[in-house]
Amino acid sequence: MSFSANLGFLWADLPLPDAIRAAKAAGFDAVECHWPYDVPPENVSAALAETGLPMLGLNTARGDVEAGEFGLSALPGREAEARAAIDQAIAYAAAIGARNLHAMAGFARGSDADATFIANLRHACAGAAPHGITVLIEPLNLRDAPGYYLSDTHKAREIIDTVAAPNLRLMFDCYHLQIMQGDLPGLLEDCLSVIGHVQFASVPDRGPPDEGDVDYPRLFRHIRALGWTAPLGAEYRPRGATEASLGWLKNPAFRAK
Repeated sequence: MSFSANLGFLWADLPLPDAIRAAKAAGFDAVECHWPYDVPPENVSAALAETGLPMLGLNTARGDVEAGEFGLSALPGREAEARAAIDQAIAYAAAIGARNLHAMAGFARGSDADATFIANLRHACAGAAPHGITVLIEPLNLRDAPGYYLSDTHKAREIIDTVAAPNLRLMFDCYHLQIMQGDLPGLLEDCLSVIGHVQFASVPDRGPPDEGDVDYPRLFRHIRALGWTAPLGAEYRPRGATEASLGWLKNPAFRAK
């Protein structure tokens, strides 16, 4: 099993190019990030080339952060801003060779939000396809993100089926989905055909995966048995220095050979 360091949480105190280098030194196989837009893409590309690590993905912009916004893609009346954020993400992803972009839905509900999200995802998929980029949608748990548009895999699969674009897939975050739905092994089997990326963190506190309620070595063996070979994204919050949280990465049990 191989692993990607999510640099939105790991080495978040470092400039993004230095965080990429730190992930390589720690033994990660890939990296991913949240919102890299303040960093010139050529600086990120240089660090990726230097380390040989692939960049698996990034997120669309959140919107008005001070107002508490957490994505725009499902917000009726904000289509122009949502598509500008999508286009920005596609351009940046293409510039650094990122494989995926996560279209953040935001806080919304109802049929108008459904129609808005579907239309914006069609725009995203059409724009991303020429670059070989996959668009991801991610259910978030309603404890951490109350009111978020997408919170379970049932709704996500309905959206994916409706948009019907070959480059639209599910971001399967084990942390969020254990809280919302549980039975991660069964859920992985059910969703395998539409999963584009898998992330993980301990439950309930979103710490390193060698803590908490989920037996990740066992789950990773299950993922491997399902035929999944892409890197799994470590998107957890270290308590203190990132290096001090990486005991699991050196533990053969987590490699699911």
